[in-house]
Amino acid sequence: QVQLVESGGGKVQPGGSLRLSCRASGSFWSINVMGWYRQAPGKQRELVANISYRGSTNYADSVKGRFTISRDNAKNTVSLRMTSLKPEDTAVYYCTFADGRGDYWGQGTQVTVSS
Repeated sequence: QVQLVESGGGKVQPGGSLRLSCRASGSFWSINVMGWYRQAPGKQRELVANISYRGSTNYADSVKGRFTISRDNAKNTVSLRMTSLKPEDTAVYYCTFADGRGDYWGQGTQVTVSS
């Protein structure tokens, strides 16, 4: 089992920045992918970004150039640096972890972009 604990999030004005962090604990393979999804009210959950254990990244088109995902394999953490935030970035953000044995989700953290 893998446990994911998220931190960060909150409310920020348009154009502002936030950083989300997530730490994985438990038993898992070192070959894995960590990432972030988000779900806005009334919308489907969507991939924001993910990063492999080797550092290969994948971003949603809507966040390219504004968000940066990174990870620390020694600490089993993944971070999402969000800049130039827009109201449409408002959502619950979920940390995710996937290895050969399963997919795991964090409890979610709210990000609200509003003036």
